[in-house]
Amino acid sequence: MLVLTRKPGEQIMIGEDIVITVMEGRGDGVRIGIEAPRGVSIQRREVVEAIAAANLAAAQAGPDAEELVAGLRPPVRKPPKEEAGS
Repeated sequence: MLVLTRKPGEQIMIGEDIVITVMEGRGDGVRIGIEAPRGVSIQRREVVEAIAAANLAAAQAGPDAEELVAGLRPPVRKPPKEEAGS
């Protein structure tokens, strides 16, 4: 792990096309800006871990999970039938 000290306005480059800019320090946190190509996924680690845990729990819930989820979804509305001869 590379550990750097940066001041607001200073930047860090990752490769040739990712730029991290230190925006400001706030108490015990830092605001950063990230510039990257559209194809590069940028996610907060805690969100990725929460999604992975939810997916694992859903996979382990078994076949009854679909019935439980179905009760949470709004009912599917079918389009009205067209009258003959219209």
